[in-house]
Amino acid sequence: MHLLSAFVCGAVFALGLGLAGMTQPEKIIGFLDLAGSWDPSLMLVMGGAVGMTFTLFPHVFKRGAPVWGNGFDLPTRKYVDVRLIGGAAIFGIGWGLSGYCPGPAVVSLVTADQGVWVFAACLLGGLAMGRWLNTR
Repeated sequence: MHLLSAFVCGAVFALGLGLAGMTQPEKIIGFLDLAGSWDPSLMLVMGGAVGMTFTLFPHVFKRGAPVWGNGFDLPTRKYVDVRLIGGAAIFGIGWGLSGYCPGPAVVSLVTADQGVWVFAACLLGGLAMGRWLNTR
């Protein structure tokens, strides 16, 4: 049942990303281009996500554990450090340059677009480099 629920949640998430236009790099770049022809439509997507999170998370955490799990996997660090800021900056720069966020990029792998495959290869390389740097 756990695998089925994970698959269904992933499929709903992928469908939502596709319907919202998050898999289209030109739409993302248009949203991030505040000085040019700014496309504010993704604000509705983010507003919906933030609104649902603030509304539903308190109720979810009252359960004590997920429906199909033993406990919530929450971050242990409670502070902002240089690694967090640096990682967020690298993430933002990559997102702005490519127009791909990792989630929508994985969804877009079903297409024949070479750009998303190059992005995925760079993403995996960056993850490997990050793990290597963390072990040093």
